[in-house]
Amino acid sequence: MIYIAADHRGYRLKEELKKWLEKGLYEFRDLGANEYDKEDDYPIFAFKLCETVLRDNGRGILLCGSGAGASIASNKVKGIRAGLCTSPKQAVAARTDDNINVLCLSSDWVSLDDNEKILEAYLNTLFSSEERHVRRINQIKDYESSTSK
Repeated sequence: MIYIAADHRGYRLKEELKKWLEKGLYEFRDLGANEYDKEDDYPIFAFKLCETVLRDNGRGILLCGSGAGASIASNKVKGIRAGLCTSPKQAVAARTDDNINVLCLSSDWVSLDDNEKILEAYLNTLFSSEERHVRRINQIKDYESSTSK
C-alpha cells in the first residue's frame, strides 16, 4: 500500500499525483490534508503518514513546499528512512542503496512532470539488498535503538 499526504503547500501537487497514481492503477490511501488550509502544519501529516507506513509495512509519499520539512519530520520517526528526492536518478539511488520507505517531494521547486518521474522511479525501484547497504541500514537501526527514549 502507498500512503500519500501533504500540508497546504503540497496540497495541490498531492491532488495531481493522486490522479497519476490512479492512472497507473496503484493502490493508495490519502492521509490528508483533505482540503487547502494555509494554517496547517507539515509535522502533523508527516507523523501520521510515517506511523501508518510502519504499522502497515507500506511506502509513503509526503509533500511540502521545499520537501525539507517533510523529510526532517519524517526522519524523527523511528524506523522511517525518508529521502527528499529532486530527480529520478536520486530516487533510484535512494531506493537501491538506502531503501527509503518515505519519498519526500518539493511542490515549490520541482515541476509536476519531474515529480511524476521521481515518483515513478521510487515506486518501480527495489532495494538492492547488497551486504554493504544492509550493513549501513542496520547501523542506523542500532543507533535508533540505543538512543530511544
